[in-house]
Amino acid sequence: MTHWFDGPLAAFDTETTGVDVEADRIVSAAVVVQDTPGGRPRITRWLVNPGVPVPPAATEVHGLTDDHLQRNGRWPAPVMEEIARSLAEQCAASRPLVVMNAPFDLTILDRELRRHRASSLARYLANVPLCVLDPRVLDKHLDRYRKGRRTLTDLCAQYEVTLDGAHDAAADALAAMEVVRAVGRRFASRLDRLSVAELHTLQAVWHAAQARGLQAWFARSGAPEPVDPAWPLRPEMPAAA
Repeated sequence: MTHWFDGPLAAFDTETTGVDVEADRIVSAAVVVQDTPGGRPRITRWLVNPGVPVPPAATEVHGLTDDHLQRNGRWPAPVMEEIARSLAEQCAASRPLVVMNAPFDLTILDRELRRHRASSLARYLANVPLCVLDPRVLDKHLDRYRKGRRTLTDLCAQYEVTLDGAHDAAADALAAMEVVRAVGRRFASRLDRLSVAELHTLQAVWHAAQARGLQAWFARSGAPEPVDPAWPLRPEMPAAA
């Protein structure tokens, strides 16, 4: 019997103008598909001219400048359509979708679809089963008492996954996929009897609990920063009255 972590997986990642899913924009994205561990990945990349300036702080992270994106990036509307259709295709093919910090990447894609296509991610996924594997949520639940940060770079070090070219969407997506496979193998006794659909449901519960814990930590630290418990996609913000 092949366990889900040894079977086909897809992974999705974005690079953006910032960390505000409601206001920032996608500048690059990638979907990576791999049929077996160590198999040759099939990679689809997108480069986007977001139509807004890219802050220097964002360029420092991913290296994408205004000039490069204006010369080589495509307009957002067709790109967002292609990305959403690609994710729907992966779900229709029953490939679990690996997304590191899913509420960020999936939500910012949803907001871009609303902005440029007058649509939503939910519409593209309406007829397919969405099964997300979020390495951050999985690791934090399964190894909850380990101290230290849990960025993708940290998780790659923890699970001995090579990350070449961090903050390139394709490199990050592939690394997140390898981390998920490594998490599955390390905690096989706790995970191998769970289907991906069951794991998807459980991660929503685990993430909500993790968000409550982080919110409490912020409160004790005197920083009233809100933490959204929604996973894997944040609900649409209500329109201002």
